[in-house]
Amino acid sequence: MQQQPIPHNEMERVLELSDYDLDYTSFQDSFKDLAKLAAKVAGTEISLVNLIDSFTQWSITNHGLETEPTPREETVCQYTILGDDPFEVQDLAADDRFKDKGYVTDEPKLRYYFGVPLRTEDGNNLGALCVLDKDARALPPEKVELLKIIANEIVNRLRAHKIISGLKSKLQEANETKKKVAHDIRGPLGGIIGLAQVISDQGHENELDEVLEFINLIQRSGRSLLELADEILTVDNPRRELKSDEFNLLVLKEKLEQLYTPQARTKGIGFTINTSIDSANIPFSRNKLLQIIGNLISNAMKFTPPHGKISVDLSLKQGTTENILQVNVSDTGVGLSREAIEKILSGTARSTDGTGGEQGYGFGLALVKHLVESLKGSMNIYSEAGNGASFEILLPQAHAK
Repeated sequence: MQQQPIPHNEMERVLELSDYDLDYTSFQDSFKDLAKLAAKVAGTEISLVNLIDSFTQWSITNHGLETEPTPREETVCQYTILGDDPFEVQDLAADDRFKDKGYVTDEPKLRYYFGVPLRTEDGNNLGALCVLDKDARALPPEKVELLKIIANEIVNRLRAHKIISGLKSKLQEANETKKKVAHDIRGPLGGIIGLAQVISDQGHENELDEVLEFINLIQRSGRSLLELADEILTVDNPRRELKSDEFNLLVLKEKLEQLYTPQARTKGIGFTINTSIDSANIPFSRNKLLQIIGNLISNAMKFTPPHGKISVDLSLKQGTTENILQVNVSDTGVGLSREAIEKILSGTARSTDGTGGEQGYGFGLALVKHLVESLKGSMNIYSEAGNGASFEILLPQAHAK
């Protein structure tokens, strides 16, 4: 079997991609104009903006071709992310690496590929902007330069998305602080008004006109501040809705089904996601969850043969000081030996090929372990060789405010 290409900085690359914490299904509109522009510049029928994680190529926007998530080893863009320069294949049908791929032998019967790496300031290629056509061709230098400019703009928009997401999170924290301050001042203000009322009642007996006038001013001022605090507390919708950096179990389930059901269907694997009913609507942080669970699901699909089954169980255990998000990804695949489990947990595992000939990259589970530990969580693996595997993730979650 042909060895699949791996960038020299693969671990750093997938780590930076995970830092963007992207929902791959939410960018169709954000990059649609750039994909269309790339196709127009190149004079091709098709243009895609692809991001590549440890297992999968995600087309976050497309022009001229409807796509689904593609196993990384089946793609041409896996070669584009190897270096700094564009990657061109003038005739895919004449290239031994691609001539037998389904997109070449069957519809859309592609022949031409030109890809520009989506390179970040840190020197990592997150994916590629590619243009494709059904006829063999070559691009002149001036068009290549224009495609590089478009690729840079895609990276700029991804970086802007990351910055805006961070600002939204800080704004939400500021709003929470605002509410807390309002709560904190209501008590003292209420006490001041109550005390002023008592003094006012006594003052009438003493006929202290000037003191009464002063106290009346305190009452009016205090009451005004109290009304302002109430206004701050009620300015938002009283019904608790999810913030942009939150999931609940139902939303997380829907998102995972949307991302991974097509891949399971392609390989002929049963794929189900279950959630606990009692905590289904409780908010928790979405930070890195799609990357963690997605890599576990992709790994399970890699090692589960056709007609096998993969199940994902999601639950949120409520505690007095914090909640615990529990994720179990189980499969009926080839399983793991005790030695293999120990190597994964120690970070020394090497990749092996999947049941469908998928080439391993060795970074998916290492990335999961790194992300889980960075979130102060834990990972357990339960398996026997030949009897499937179950990965358990436990992540502490602060109580939602």
